[in-house]
Amino acid sequence: MQNIKWIATTREQYWQEKQPEQGVETSVNLTVTDEAKRVIEGFGGCFNELGYHALQRLTESEQHKVYDALFSPEGDCRFTICRLPIGASDYALQWYSHNETEDDLVMEHFSIERDRRFLIPYIKEALKRNPDLQLFASPWSPPTWMKFPKAYNYGTIRWEPEILKAYALYFVKFVQAYAEEGIKIHQVHVQNEVVADQKFPSCVWTGEQLREFIRDYLGPAFKEHGLQTEIWLGTINGIVEDLFAKSASDYDAIAAPTLSDPEAAQYVAGVGYQWAGKYALQQTVQSYPEKRYMQTENECGDGQNTWEYAQYVFNLYRHYFVNGVNAYVYWNMVLEPEGKSTWGWKQNAMITAQVTEQKALFNPEYYVMKHFSHFIEPGARRLETAGPWTGTTVAFQNPDGTKVVILQNPFKEEREAQIGIDGAAYTFLLEAESFHTIVW
Repeated sequence: MQNIKWIATTREQYWQEKQPEQGVETSVNLTVTDEAKRVIEGFGGCFNELGYHALQRLTESEQHKVYDALFSPEGDCRFTICRLPIGASDYALQWYSHNETEDDLVMEHFSIERDRRFLIPYIKEALKRNPDLQLFASPWSPPTWMKFPKAYNYGTIRWEPEILKAYALYFVKFVQAYAEEGIKIHQVHVQNEVVADQKFPSCVWTGEQLREFIRDYLGPAFKEHGLQTEIWLGTINGIVEDLFAKSASDYDAIAAPTLSDPEAAQYVAGVGYQWAGKYALQQTVQSYPEKRYMQTENECGDGQNTWEYAQYVFNLYRHYFVNGVNAYVYWNMVLEPEGKSTWGWKQNAMITAQVTEQKALFNPEYYVMKHFSHFIEPGARRLETAGPWTGTTVAFQNPDGTKVVILQNPFKEEREAQIGIDGAAYTFLLEAESFHTIVW
């Protein structure tokens, strides 16, 4: 019998190790083909201030338990690529930028002093466990004096050459300042959620503005300063206003202006999509297959961390992978109960820091991530599947040749998956509303 590892997670019991039965080859209803697709770069989450604050309220041993689970190569999730904000994210303790000195076009007063309190210690704990961790960064808002109106939330960047040049220098200074802390920034994404005009830190960009900024300012600035940090076109959240009234041509309106311009595209290593950006992903990947793609922020839920939302999130993983991403990044790795932000929204997290008990609670979405990231190695390739289970399945082949199948039984009753493995059929009894990882 083939050496098969099978892990199942149900609503009642997480992470059960099971054994299949050998079945009848004629009844196979899931086949993993040899048709290889995208190379997988990895999985991760986002470092933010509220996450670090929540972690600090646990005992030291519980903190180490969380760090080990997320970042250690021998841990549960084995994260390899993570995100951090440039300035305040919407899950910061306060809103801030790295330079609020009015008209400081040469960035004389640029400073990451605040990050030394809340983000850098968080990141360094991760790097202790995985020194090869890749990091990408994006701003939620430029400095307020660069915006109209002059505020962290809402508005747009002032479209003036001296402001755009100064903002490109702001990115350069950020990469350099983190390098001085011993932290390499591997990628920058121009703006978090480019079409989000929100009450939290945000800034709206058009596709044409992104093209001009990357082509004429950011790309040349990185080149001038000799930075090896990649520039990514992200994070794109899609055009969601009047979604159903818009034509399909609107879906790619943010990425296409840059990627179709050779002068701008030469600076762009990849595209980051999140939230409603999932509607544009397939179109962009098909048009520009030479670029790399990333799901940059898992949809965040409502702070209840329910099993039902975990089922929805599983489908997000599958959607992004089958439509061409190379990596998948969760949003809040750790939050306090209910995950309430300073601006009033409650969000889910992989782990809840139960501050009263000083214990870490691993939520259903933690196990969804673990079903993927624990088994899929960087350098794996996604494989196509065939059969009736294909719509709830995604498969991969690791560099060492092992195959990984992750599937969900979304039905409210048990179902059988008959999987063809090396010329034989194996029967997997899938409990109602369950997640499974099968490795051979």
